[in-house]
Amino acid sequence: MKAALDVHYESDRSVAACVVFSHWPDSEPAELIRAVEPGALQYRPGRFYERELPCLLSVLKRAGREFETVVIDGYVHLRPDAGKGLGAHLFEALPYSPVVIGVAKNPLKVADRFVPVCRGGSSKPLYISAIGCSLEEAALSILSMHGPNRMPTLLKLADRCARSG
Repeated sequence: MKAALDVHYESDRSVAACVVFSHWPDSEPAELIRAVEPGALQYRPGRFYERELPCLLSVLKRAGREFETVVIDGYVHLRPDAGKGLGAHLFEALPYSPVVIGVAKNPLKVADRFVPVCRGGSSKPLYISAIGCSLEEAALSILSMHGPNRMPTLLKLADRCARSG
């Protein structure tokens, strides 16, 4: 099984969503899971993972299973002088070793080891990074996801689920 994760922050809570699916081209989730955490840490430049990682771990724990692949909204790797990306922190924090694929919507100057890909006729790329598989495999996986637009259907669903939590 695979999981697509996203987190939304409000003034008094954080909502993490997990969209569970079996195959890259799936158009519907097998399951939707939310985890609501009280409060939200403030964003600190260069320390994004401190805010996001606890929420991702919480929703993955609530899912109660080990995923072969976890897709996150963000980068896996940063330049060595900038530390680790959210995806690398997640990979190291889990008690098992899934493939972690980062899908970022915007370029990040300190990002490292990523490839831009365009979907759905969009000229604006998504920035794909990964740990546990090659960049090419990660990019092909995201390209094969359902949906005619830049953002795959199930990744949009993860965003909506977190926002409506």
